[in-house]
Amino acid sequence: MSNSQAIPTAVIQPVDAASDPGFQGNDRLLFGIVLGVLTFWLFAQTVFNVAPDMEKTLGLPATTMNIAVAITALFSGIFIVFTGGLADRIGRMRILRFGFVLSICGCLLVALAPSGTFAAPALILGRALQGLSAACIMPSSLALVKTYWHGAARQRAISLWSIGSWGGSGLCALFGGFVAGNFGWRSIFLVSIFVALAGLLLIRGTPESRANTGRAVRIDRFGIFTFMLAMIGLQVVVTQGSRLGWDSVATLLLGASALLFGAIFLWHELRTQDPFIDFSLFRNSTYTGATISNFMLNGVAGTLIVTMQTMQLGGKLSVQQAGMLTIGFAVTIIGFIRVGEILLRRFGSRLPMLWGCMITGLSVLLLAQTQFSLETYKILVFVGFALQGIGLAFYATPSTDAALSALPENQAGAGAGIYKMASSLGGAFGVAISAAIFTAIRTDTGGPIFDGLLEFQGGKEIAVREAASIALSFNLLMVVIAAISIMMTIPKARDRATRS
Repeated sequence: MSNSQAIPTAVIQPVDAASDPGFQGNDRLLFGIVLGVLTFWLFAQTVFNVAPDMEKTLGLPATTMNIAVAITALFSGIFIVFTGGLADRIGRMRILRFGFVLSICGCLLVALAPSGTFAAPALILGRALQGLSAACIMPSSLALVKTYWHGAARQRAISLWSIGSWGGSGLCALFGGFVAGNFGWRSIFLVSIFVALAGLLLIRGTPESRANTGRAVRIDRFGIFTFMLAMIGLQVVVTQGSRLGWDSVATLLLGASALLFGAIFLWHELRTQDPFIDFSLFRNSTYTGATISNFMLNGVAGTLIVTMQTMQLGGKLSVQQAGMLTIGFAVTIIGFIRVGEILLRRFGSRLPMLWGCMITGLSVLLLAQTQFSLETYKILVFVGFALQGIGLAFYATPSTDAALSALPENQAGAGAGIYKMASSLGGAFGVAISAAIFTAIRTDTGGPIFDGLLEFQGGKEIAVREAASIALSFNLLMVVIAAISIMMTIPKARDRATRS
């Protein structure tokens, strides 16, 4: 196979998977890793809730604030596979520490952003650095979990890692609102700096971990370049398509460029000797199934934007009243993550992942019952989001364990990056498509599809509830596809040694 386009800037000499093969993961290291995960999921994500206060304080237009909100997830999604592959080559601890430093720099820029002329550059650069930080921390930390923990200890480590990510995302809106309301929004990012510094101190002394290929590995510059261009085009289309217009020239050109560079990337990767992404990973059905189902279940994030808009536009609730209906999600996903770990040890990955899909599917079915009265529907929303937390908690640890266990050591970082990119893209697609369906149907001037069924006051409220029911049905379809992928790829049997 040709390698003429993979022009190296450096040659990485093969080393052992760890400089200290006898090192075992400990709680000090694990807690430091979890703090790193929280700097993104708990602290950086609070911007979704505190953006109006930031916009007012800094004197920014809404369009600039929207860019600052979206750019963090955009940079994380674009670079996460790149940094995961880089971690395999130059060191997972090195990339993890670099991620902490980026988080500190990004938070400092956001916290100290002045009002006036320099507000937008400081805020946008700080948010971009927070996204790059997440892209460094998530795949490198998962690769370290695979390398330094084994068996039941690894499953526990994954559970605590998942509490940091899933639990952090569930609590970020409530946490951000409380801190901003009592101490000001800048304090959120100042606290995040101290959390990152504490994480850096806790991971000190951990031996380095790199891929061991048994030979010199060349850096695939062409593959990295084409992949990043494809991801930039795809991420911008997914996150900004509704604002630009799905049929606009800009969206169509971005979509076409993403497809073009994606095709070039795939063609090159299948022919080069040292690919940036080794597609042989997907020959392992367990890894493939875990990644596909992870993409699909993260798409259920679309239920949040649809339901919240439904309660505000159709139910006339305030932002705070609607948000309180989701508190059950935060409580149950944190409370049941360790239950997913117990189920993994008892039954293996397949059954808990399927049970998680079924419970999540039931939650979406409840949310889609928009034909009931407002008071009844509020109860269904509360119960639905609580069930969604349980379902995703059952799924999280078994799925991550299945993906990591299927990865070869020399692709742990890149493989973890692909798995986490599936989370990012799944959530982005789920939100974008659900919102597009909801907006298109509720603004349709035609008569209600469910005429005579909806028990509301008529007019605009019926259109909103009807649009929500159809948009939420799309989310249910994603859950069904996730369950099918699990049934087709995740094995029924499991080595009993990993169940103890």
